[in-house]
Amino acid sequence: MAEKLEEKVEEFFGCEYELFIEFTGLIRFVGSVLDLHIQHSGFGSKYHQSDSWSKGASIGWHSDDNRPYLKQRDYAAVCYLNSHGVDFGGGLFHFQDGEPKTFIPMAGDVLIYTADSRNVHSVEEITNGERLTRTLWFSRDKSHDEDSKLISFLTKCPFNCSDPSPNDYLPLPASQNMYWFPPEQSSSHQSGFDIRFARLHVLGYKPYPTDAKKHSSSDFSDILLEPLHVVRGNELLDKDFATSTSDQVVQFYHWKAPELQRSEFKREPIKVVPISTSQLEDVCRLKAEFLKDEHLADTIFRCREDVEHDWVSFLCTVEIWEAYTSKLWHKMVVILPKWTANQSIFYEPSGCVD
Repeated sequence: MAEKLEEKVEEFFGCEYELFIEFTGLIRFVGSVLDLHIQHSGFGSKYHQSDSWSKGASIGWHSDDNRPYLKQRDYAAVCYLNSHGVDFGGGLFHFQDGEPKTFIPMAGDVLIYTADSRNVHSVEEITNGERLTRTLWFSRDKSHDEDSKLISFLTKCPFNCSDPSPNDYLPLPASQNMYWFPPEQSSSHQSGFDIRFARLHVLGYKPYPTDAKKHSSSDFSDILLEPLHVVRGNELLDKDFATSTSDQVVQFYHWKAPELQRSEFKREPIKVVPISTSQLEDVCRLKAEFLKDEHLADTIFRCREDVEHDWVSFLCTVEIWEAYTSKLWHKMVVILPKWTANQSIFYEPSGCVD
């Protein structure tokens, strides 16, 4: 489908040059928060992704190249996977200028427009149901071809390693500004919060840097890009996590905790230590840096039910998560040659003969 959309965009705008898919966003709008997930490689994939907008989601007037790191975007295509008035209410796409002012979609419709200020647009609030779309952005700049970037990244990875360490298959972080809410505060951070920090906070956890000594008390700005420990109450789990992984593991634990408490696993030794006074001060400084508006974070990411915490079950969650990501990693090793050769992936059941 991505290739067909690319051809239609080139045809519609009469492009006498090749376009490249710059990004296919896996985007989930929950309430008023944009939840941008960057896949394993740090880039999007043009396969099997869609944008899900739930009740309460909306986005104000903007162009799709309205940030310095988005200026490579030339065109956009929004493919609707379900229908207004049938699958969802509200959520209409409005253009600020030109005609049509408002687009009322049905499943299969595709909206194509330039990504610059000529097509400033908004999406009104979803009132019921779930709005599903698939959005692709295109660039004339070959250096921003997402497949080329992804393949380049993967070919530099240690695929010959039979048992990669957890850090080998952790996601790469996106730009720091992409995690700040509301987005208009992403450059100044005067109000709002970091989405990663807020998710941990509302579930009763805090991140703590594995090497706090190298950060001055006044500069925690890039600390979420580095390995972290997880703190709960006055206890610190002495295990390294990437920020994105600690966020995912904590949410997974909150979801699966009752089941995990009854499960049997080969658990690694638990090393939990009480945090010191100086460490507690660092945790408070981190909160002041990344959680400017605690009430807003609690409102948006409110926890529906409390889960009784214990570190044994938490480490079971870590074990499951690392096994899952390791399995994905090895699958990528198998399919990479096909991807490199064919620019697509062909799954071949075991035992099949070409």
